[in-house]
Amino acid sequence: MAKQQLGWKQDYLALGLGMLAFALHAAFAGRYDVFRDELYFIVCGRHPAFGYADQPPLIPLLSASFYALGHNAWMLRLPATLAAGALVWLAVRFARLLGGDTFAAIGAGICVTIAPMLMGMAATLNTTSFDPLAWTLIAYLLVKATRDGDRSALLWCGVVAGIDFELKYALYTWAIALIVGLLATPERRVFRDRMLWLGAVIAVAIGLPSIVWQATHGWPFLELAAAARAKNTDVPPLGYIINQVLVMNPLLAPVWIAGVVAPFVIPALKPVRFLAIAFLASFGLTLLMHGKDYYIAATYPTMFVIGAVAWAHWAHKTVARSALAGWGLLAVGLSAFAAPLALPVLSVEALRTYIEHAPIKPQQQEKSFKGTLLPQLFADQLGWHDFTDQVGAAWQKIPAAERARTGIKLENYGEAAALDIYGKTYDLPPVISGHNQYYFWGLRGQHPVNLLVVQNNPDRLEPYCQKTVILGETYSRDAMAYENGKTIAWCQGLKVDWVTLWPELKNFS
Repeated sequence: MAKQQLGWKQDYLALGLGMLAFALHAAFAGRYDVFRDELYFIVCGRHPAFGYADQPPLIPLLSASFYALGHNAWMLRLPATLAAGALVWLAVRFARLLGGDTFAAIGAGICVTIAPMLMGMAATLNTTSFDPLAWTLIAYLLVKATRDGDRSALLWCGVVAGIDFELKYALYTWAIALIVGLLATPERRVFRDRMLWLGAVIAVAIGLPSIVWQATHGWPFLELAAAARAKNTDVPPLGYIINQVLVMNPLLAPVWIAGVVAPFVIPALKPVRFLAIAFLASFGLTLLMHGKDYYIAATYPTMFVIGAVAWAHWAHKTVARSALAGWGLLAVGLSAFAAPLALPVLSVEALRTYIEHAPIKPQQQEKSFKGTLLPQLFADQLGWHDFTDQVGAAWQKIPAAERARTGIKLENYGEAAALDIYGKTYDLPPVISGHNQYYFWGLRGQHPVNLLVVQNNPDRLEPYCQKTVILGETYSRDAMAYENGKTIAWCQGLKVDWVTLWPELKNFS
């Protein structure tokens, strides 16, 4: 496997495949509507800070900025769409770095493009949208440093790690796994290089503002992480592994498995054994934490790259490569069949029919998803305008003189953000909620004596309200099931003062 010396500016294959991936995501990015978390990120970004209860600052700031450019889902998701294209470009470049020829580079680019889970991670602008790109880039830079002696790559590792930490705190999983991989191989010598430690200082410096914010606010993210483990479905290890094979496309499994095995059997790939070990370490760590299926998805592009290089090395004859190309076409076909579960390629009606007749249903990742037909990725893009209209209609039933003394209290940040963004039509006040970052925003300049409340079991309001009037109910066919059937109630005359009530509303989950 001879090294490919083609400069990045001249690598038209990488550029072409990256542009195709970008075009794929751009074609469907605005098909449905804004996702629950995206709504929340927009509202957070409109309140600039060095951190938030449940995430670092960069995604909220990006969300608010890009949504302001067009007030639509397509423009909002442009950064995620660009990241999807950049990941494919990097995969091709990575394959060339490892000595892969054009066949290997194409294979790596295709695998990263069509893996359903990776497609889904870039379908919305979320805190995981950039992890595959960032984690793969860190692996790429470490190879340049440990194998090729490019010490400056260690500094860039620090820059990338710091920026990714400001996008999502999950970087620690990959960092721990890489440390395990490096310590288990001769590449451990990199720990003697002061450039590595300087890179670590750079990473900490970039991530420090968010850490300070968390520290000065009582480390809410740690509370949230503990709550997340409690609400996740307890999937047995074998079920988790099987699901990993399915969400990455079963026909691509031989590629990423080869990425794990090949560094131990192909001498030319021996310098990247630490990456194979890191992948296994991250897999085991996620199993121990009972994480969701996407928690380690960002590690797969690196394995796809190594695996594609390995298969190109093993299948060096024309007949063998023709067989692999045929297998690749089958994989593309299977991913195309699964694509409606990752990207909004179908209309909502067609998607319902598709899921009802699909032989394999999406795995339920949280206990609260029970009863929802559509995958959460799509269900949480639907119904928010219905919800706003229903709450807005209830709001208008309140006498005008009383609205000035009435606030709106909601249970979760999705509902709250939807009203904050879409509720201007009904002249709704800023929403009050105790959920995550909303808790830190408090009463948002209000001190209402009445509340419009959306929740289940309105009888629970009796200890808090002098009088309760039912004004409506929530429903949207394709929304998350737990958002339907909630009562919209007007709580007249709070019995409890806000100093006593506010701590009870805290909900970090």
